[in-house]
Amino acid sequence: MARNNSFIRLEGTLDGLTFYRKNGESFVKTKNRVSKNRIMNDPAYARTRENMQEFGGVAKCSKALREAFAAITRLVSDSYVSSRITGKFRSIVGNGTGLRGERLYNIVDHVTQFIGFNFNIDKLFDANFNAPSDGPVINAGRDTVTWDIPDFSTDTYVSKPEGATHFKLALAAGYTSNYEWETATKSYVPVEDVPNGIGVVTYSDAIAIGGMVGAATNLTADLTAYAPIPATTALFGATAIVFFQMVNGELYELAQGHSMKIAVGG
Repeated sequence: MARNNSFIRLEGTLDGLTFYRKNGESFVKTKNRVSKNRIMNDPAYARTRENMQEFGGVAKCSKALREAFAAITRLVSDSYVSSRITGKFRSIVGNGTGLRGERLYNIVDHVTQFIGFNFNIDKLFDANFNAPSDGPVINAGRDTVTWDIPDFSTDTYVSKPEGATHFKLALAAGYTSNYEWETATKSYVPVEDVPNGIGVVTYSDAIAIGGMVGAATNLTADLTAYAPIPATTALFGATAIVFFQMVNGELYELAQGHSMKIAVGG
């Protein structure tokens, strides 16, 4: 794949080259000359088929995690968040048990690989908000996440985008099951259907930018409705900051400048 920097913006296939646009940029790639039938049946492409099967599992894991945070991701994500999450999951399968092409996606044992993941690579959470706190805490039953932030100076610990007068802190939490290969359907399926791809978001009250907050901020993501949580299901907790502008006594959510990162998992 290469970028097309010509002032002529082609789309379609010409002389074995495919021109297309993605995220406002123009790309060109050579047309695949290997037939689908050969890929699916030729022994020479056995490794390709294995990779295709496991990538199907990657896509499902990635979708589950994105759905777990769907209530807030539209605010805090860049346009490449899906592919970046997919890359994280792809690195897990090499450690999974089973035959190549059918290896287990053991997310529970690899949650630490996701800690610190920012949903917007250009808006890092720690650059927007860095007030001292112990960070989110998952309870023993893995059905509640809490985040307690002592009183802090908004001038010192909040980096606001232009026009912001207020902000809200948010605590998001959601579940992603391990995924395993199912021979009957020839596809990856969650080890446990519930809870999977499910989450909640809780926000603080609006906090004015300027001076001390005036009190501690305590957030709780309550997931007890999904208890008991299977041992094969991972829980992720994310911290976020969303900015607002006060106009004529009304708060309006800014179109940009927000951020979120995965801060805890278990």
